[in-house]
Amino acid sequence: MEEKKVLIVGGGLEGVGAALEKAEEGAKVTIVEKFPTLGAERIPRDRLIKPDDAFINPDLEKVRNDDNVSILTYSDIKKVNRDNGKVQAHILKRSLRIDNSKCNDCKACIKVCPVNMFDDFDEGFSFRTAVDYFNPATGEYNIFKEDMPVCQRTCPVNLDIRTYVGQIADGKYLESLATIRDRLPLPGSIGRVCPHPCETACNRQYLDEPISICFLKRYVSDVELEKEVEPVYETPEKKFSEKIAIIGAGPSGLTCAYDLARLGYENITIYEALPVPGGYLWVGIPEYRLPKKLLKREVDLIANMGIDIQYNKRIGKDISFDDLRKNNDAVFIGAGCHRGLKLRVPGEDEYEGKGIVDCVTFLRDQALGNPIEVKGKLIVIGGGNAAIDSARVGWRMGFDEVYILYRRTKKEMPANPWEIDAAEHEGVIMQYLAAPIEILGKDGRVAGMKCIKMELGEPDASGRRRPVPIEGSEYVIDAETIVPAISQGADLEFLGEDHGFEINRWNTFDIDEETGATNVPGMFAGGDVVTGPNIAIQAVAAGKKAASGIHEYLRNK
Repeated sequence: MEEKKVLIVGGGLEGVGAALEKAEEGAKVTIVEKFPTLGAERIPRDRLIKPDDAFINPDLEKVRNDDNVSILTYSDIKKVNRDNGKVQAHILKRSLRIDNSKCNDCKACIKVCPVNMFDDFDEGFSFRTAVDYFNPATGEYNIFKEDMPVCQRTCPVNLDIRTYVGQIADGKYLESLATIRDRLPLPGSIGRVCPHPCETACNRQYLDEPISICFLKRYVSDVELEKEVEPVYETPEKKFSEKIAIIGAGPSGLTCAYDLARLGYENITIYEALPVPGGYLWVGIPEYRLPKKLLKREVDLIANMGIDIQYNKRIGKDISFDDLRKNNDAVFIGAGCHRGLKLRVPGEDEYEGKGIVDCVTFLRDQALGNPIEVKGKLIVIGGGNAAIDSARVGWRMGFDEVYILYRRTKKEMPANPWEIDAAEHEGVIMQYLAAPIEILGKDGRVAGMKCIKMELGEPDASGRRRPVPIEGSEYVIDAETIVPAISQGADLEFLGEDHGFEINRWNTFDIDEETGATNVPGMFAGGDVVTGPNIAIQAVAAGKKAASGIHEYLRNK
């Protein structure tokens, strides 16, 4: 008969009692306790229990000496899998930083510890040192250390920021770049376009200003270019033969392929509908922000790992999605959001392609060198980064005047503040608290736009104050080209009918948040086709998650 194994989460009174009970029944028991010692948290400081009282229980030593009980303190359960009636748990065991067998409870470490931090035990009302005192009855101590610095925790791909910034400080620039590439295959590109949420969380800002984490990433990438170093991304000798198809050569697809190649998969094919690599990084981010030569170099480094990138291959047209599913062991969908959303105002459909063009098409045509009529006044509608990019690109193309029309104020604009400032500095004219209500035309082309003035009302679901039309405030503004940049959406027509995927009301995939798996076995998705339009580093994180999920799926298949 197979030996029974029991996992108990929590080493408090109930956990210890349950462990002994199961051990007496003959089961092999494992206790997982998140604190460094059994007994769970320190004794509450209230009037019901004296501060000197501790977790004193005769079962404590009994459970420690029981051969059928294994104790994992300072540990967390990270993942649980259920299969055929059995449970498999993935446990993270942290290292204790004090050898309690040699501790004599002198408390000298507490007296000399230079760290003062808010005490999470009493909700931050007092301070404590990094030496964290858990159980006065047993005299067991531990040193508190962040598992992950706040900047690293905030980064979607959890870059080891503390290490690579320290390496830069030591002048180890290429070593720093290697540290970055361990988690991010596109350091030069992301270092130029990332809105760096890590810096928003940086603790240094409370002293003076955040560390320039993103710029430093770009800097070491540029050092490699200056030194003309051409790295080779290594892959393991042990290879896996399964065939994997990836739809989209954007940041999520490229990262997924990169991580899978590093795991040993040798039959990876990326299908890209565009004639260029990088997805939206190429056709949505202007040259002045992200040089195409740099992006192509980083994609080539990934392709040199043995990854086949096929351009001008549109799934659903050049290759059927059903064939892709049948001919591959796993498929990752990272097609992005390449469909500009409409204003839904009168005249928009009538003049589509005759002076009105969505921001996705406008930026893509400019990036690919397709002809665009540059004449007169350009009006961009929206307040996000795509709107700012469209306006600044239009200014560089040579339009006589470039306007941005936004229905709220500058304070509520979701675009990066430094991009807004740059647009204004270049001469882009901002019109706030205004919204289009009709596209006007003349002789079969756009001639202008009817707008209405707005005022801010109560906050909406986004937390920003809702724009409210002011009755009788309509006015007309002339324009030869109008670019709506209000948002983007995913185009999932390539799936065909009866595809079987769970698609939500935002026309994006519902997935397993841990693995990137869809409801269809062997099919994974990530990036903008899951989240909607988002920042590139989030797409990179999605690609990493899916690569791990695909690996687990194929190895357990």
